[in-house]
Amino acid sequence: MRLFTSNLSRLITIFALTALALLAHAGDRLLATGGVTQIEGAAGGGLMPWAVISGYGTDKQIGGSLFYTHAETRGDFKLDTTGVSLGFFNRVEVSASQARFGLSDTVPGEQIRLNTLGIKLRVLGDAVYEQDSWLPQVSLGAQYKYNEDFNFVPKALGASDRSGVDYYVATSKLFLGAINGYNLLLNANLHATKANQFGILGFGGDRHDRYRILPAVSAAVMLSDNWLIGTEFRDKPNNLSAYKENSAHDIFMTWFPHRNVSITGAYIDLGRIANKDNQTGWYLSGQINY
Repeated sequence: MRLFTSNLSRLITIFALTALALLAHAGDRLLATGGVTQIEGAAGGGLMPWAVISGYGTDKQIGGSLFYTHAETRGDFKLDTTGVSLGFFNRVEVSASQARFGLSDTVPGEQIRLNTLGIKLRVLGDAVYEQDSWLPQVSLGAQYKYNEDFNFVPKALGASDRSGVDYYVATSKLFLGAINGYNLLLNANLHATKANQFGILGFGGDRHDRYRILPAVSAAVMLSDNWLIGTEFRDKPNNLSAYKENSAHDIFMTWFPHRNVSITGAYIDLGRIANKDNQTGWYLSGQINY
């Protein structure tokens, strides 16, 4: 585990250099078909993975993305996440990310670091090109998460483990011209997880210490060739008796000023976090796609 933790920054750097090397050979898929990047590093919305594979690589190309996300809530909790992903032949995606969560005045001046390695496999369908079929694109994914600061706050709150693996099945389908001529993208997931606050507060707890299967859904509309607006809902487990955990919601807008660049802003509602209720706020994410 220490080897994983100490080498994550190096791994992200290697991924990033690989991505920059490939940028000159950008993929040929349609704009926005790799989604943006969710907070754990996978291609999708801000909160949930989609079935799409990151980047613009076709079945004969390698694509991917680099991203940075900053979020703040009304209770002054702050999240900074950096990561990269590679998509191989529009079939397999691998990702690496590190999140740093500032604990506000709950524990002044301290933060929790969460490292995530992810893999996603497209198993059937194509969300974009199979318009003559009702079948969505379906992908299976897993995310290994390691909490570097487990002994500091999560363990004291009753969390059982510093690391865990989330498993999910994601479905995505694009409907061309579905809403008054605008393209509509629908996504639905099932997650098997024990993660508290995505893993920031560890895994499992004194209330529950077993996997739960929870839903996540999202919808997005292409307002124009370079504007996307949408909303997401993701349910989360409630494993700790010390603090109740709520589901997460957002309303986001993404701008693609260039084929290889996207900027996403969102209103977020994360419910209760630790000792603070009604943690609404915002996030801003920048991404390079290729």
